Amino acid sequence: MSSLNQRTERRPRGRPRAFDREAVLRRAMEVFWTKGFDGCSMNDLVDAMDINSPSIYAAFGSKENLFREAIDLYAVSEGAITRQAIKEHGSGQEVIAAVLKRNIDMLTQAAAPRGCMVILGTVNIGVEHEELRAFLQSRAQNAANLIKQRLVQSLADGELAVDAHADTLATLCVTVLSGLSVQAHNGVPRQTLLDATDAFVSILPFTNKKKKK
Repeated sequence: MSSLNQRTERRPRGRPRAFDREAVLRRAMEVFWTKGFDGCSMNDLVDAMDINSPSIYAAFGSKENLFREAIDLYAVSEGAITRQAIKEHGSGQEVIAAVLKRNIDMLTQAAAPRGCMVILGTVNIGVEHEELRAFLQSRAQNAANLIKQRLVQSLADGELAVDAHADTLATLCVTVLSGLSVQAHNGVPRQTLLDATDAFVSILPFTNKKKKK
């Protein structure tokens, strides 16, 4: 008999107890964020969410669906900082700096797992989970598209050198962002990451000028 079956049989029988769906989803998100999809067992989820496996399946359908909902929760909470930085800051150079630095603040916060849940999830998921990998890649692409759109605007506004390529620069920025996530996950100090970000932003081909309207 598996340990999961033993755990389930030890749970009290009868009507499932009510629970706060958003609260247990956040607990599941934190487990997936720490261990990844493959490294997270149903026992881990039962322990973290404090509900039994039948209740998890009844509420979310499957481990895969639970993971997708956890990623969606991450995208509108911790993962929303890229969109917020782009919305709140002025020049293109300020936006790129803010995106990277705000992500560093999130990636290195003590109260949460280190690193980006989406980036680490994509790296750590098995090749057999093609649909989940594509799902994660689409979430990562959303951030890349936001950065690209802002760089296209910077190019049109004259904030970037005329021979700059927004697509290439966006790919470069996302590559740096992914690297920051891995470095944060590996325990590189926050200030070291901030210093690296300052150096990176300083070499981007911004002109510090803007076309007159």
